[in-house]
Amino acid sequence: MAAVSVIVCGAGVIGQAHIRLLAGLAPAQGRLAGIVDPAPAAAAQAAALGVPYAATLEEALAGWRFDAVIIAAPNALHVPMARACIAHGKPMLVEKPLADDAQAAFALAREAEAAGVALLVGHFRRHNPVLRAAREIIAAGRLGRIVSINADVTVCKPEGYFNIAWRTQKGGGPVLINLVHDIDALRYLCGEIEAVQAFTANQARGFAVEDSAAVLLRFASGALATLTLSDATPSPWCWDQLAGENPSFPRHVGNCYRICGTEAALELPSLTVWDYPAGRGWAEKLAATIPAHETGDPLALQLGHFLQVARGEAAPLISGADGAATIAATMAVHEAAARGALVTPARDCQPG
Repeated sequence: MAAVSVIVCGAGVIGQAHIRLLAGLAPAQGRLAGIVDPAPAAAAQAAALGVPYAATLEEALAGWRFDAVIIAAPNALHVPMARACIAHGKPMLVEKPLADDAQAAFALAREAEAAGVALLVGHFRRHNPVLRAAREIIAAGRLGRIVSINADVTVCKPEGYFNIAWRTQKGGGPVLINLVHDIDALRYLCGEIEAVQAFTANQARGFAVEDSAAVLLRFASGALATLTLSDATPSPWCWDQLAGENPSFPRHVGNCYRICGTEAALELPSLTVWDYPAGRGWAEKLAATIPAHETGDPLALQLGHFLQVARGEAAPLISGADGAATIAATMAVHEAAARGALVTPARDCQPG
């Protein structure tokens, strides 16, 4: 197994998580090969870690030797940075969202595929063993035909979170920052989304950006979903507060996803399956079981997968086209709320 040298572009919150994981790898697996970020603090961190530093990706591509790239820079830089990696044949992990709009994301996915450059989108929740086990349960037919889904994404962000100006403006709200993860998870579990209706509101804080939303989804299978979103309420009912993925958040007990089929229902992240052990109908007692499943840090598992992708040993779990479809469904929430109408998520509009 060849060790993979990886540079990290962007030393913000998620970039720091990648830097920490890379710095902790066994030498035979891979290593942190450099940090790219214009901030002086990034230069100091690179010096402390004994790795190269550059203010721009162009500098690194021109003068460094490395195998792969993690792009964790601000959203607006994802496309130009990814295109630079494609031009230099560098496999990449691009944090969500892949681009600022669906068609730019689809175009980037096509460009990477045409060049034969591996592109993994950083929806790390898909690497959570609980979500993988849930997908296996659904695929095996244990729930029967999925008829309804409910997801809660309700949490309270501290006031200091909004001291960064862009978080109070269009594009800085919980639809694109938080709900995109849940839409991706539901696509992974339940298939493609074919129609979206939504309302958004900003009454809790009065910023230009939304703080709450109510969303209806119709999946291609016919299943219907309701999603409740707010970042302005004291609540444990969101994946981040319940799954224990992020040590920065206190872990609470409960579930935020309920997937209901004709044979059984599934609650997540506890992975609880509800069904009838004997008779069938609401007068019968339901039984709750939790299937055995693996555990693990999704970010670390994602990095391990990316190293395999970079070595050419695996195809990306979340391809560029897959990540673009999640963006399209998420952007449809804003469009549906603005238009007050049913919206079909954008599809790849490749010419010809």
